[in-house]
Amino acid sequence: MAEFTLPKNSKITKGRTYKSEGGKRSKSFKIYRYDPDSGANPRYDIYTVDLDKCGPMVLDAIIKIKDEIDPTLTFRRSCREGICGSCAMNIDGKNGLACTTAIEDVKGEVRITPLPHMEVVKDLVPDMTHFYAQYASIQPWLKSSSPEPSGKERFQSPEDRAKLDGLYECILCACCSTSCPSYWWNSDKFLGPAILLAAYRWLADSRDEATGDRLDQLEDPFRLYRCHTIMNCANVCPKGLNPAKAIAETKKLVAERAA
Repeated sequence: MAEFTLPKNSKITKGRTYKSEGGKRSKSFKIYRYDPDSGANPRYDIYTVDLDKCGPMVLDAIIKIKDEIDPTLTFRRSCREGICGSCAMNIDGKNGLACTTAIEDVKGEVRITPLPHMEVVKDLVPDMTHFYAQYASIQPWLKSSSPEPSGKERFQSPEDRAKLDGLYECILCACCSTSCPSYWWNSDKFLGPAILLAAYRWLADSRDEATGDRLDQLEDPFRLYRCHTIMNCANVCPKGLNPAKAIAETKKLVAERAA
């Protein structure tokens, strides 16, 4: 089971158990709680939710807990449709989106923690600063030295456009990167599955003319080659993408260039 990063010199202490709402169908949610401003150790609080008065997804339960039981609970959420990636967290030992994870798919008590191996800002909110800085480092935009078409877009053939399928859909939720042991151990240098998938998205784009520069930036023992293809990234991706395949294709481009 993946673990999140505890604050230094701290341990998880016993938390509170909130009384049941009652009802014929109820479910316990064991949720990680940590407030750095309080100076207290992290803890788990247990909440019982009446499923007959709650929506079907884990995010519905978390929102209900915050609205009706404990307003101090802190988490991110926005679209509730699996598009924004804001509600990424570890649910029952697996990274995923709370808004697309059905409560009924989790057997027994639902254990919810922040994304693994990231600093925790508060409760279920991880610090994404480093992750976003890595994304910015690959310069994720179209780079071309050719003159811009006069009043027209840069066209692609249907075949070239199809090469971007499975790449552009990434929502940067960080589920894949925070499930990757190589990223846990080398996140200061290794870009991780999500960022390398995004990097290959531009390498595969027929309109982009900076392939050489992009490969120069990626060709590094740590930045690219810490991936060992254990496939955790593909296993947890809520959009069904395969970052490991994109990383392999990037390695292939580097090898072909060196041949």
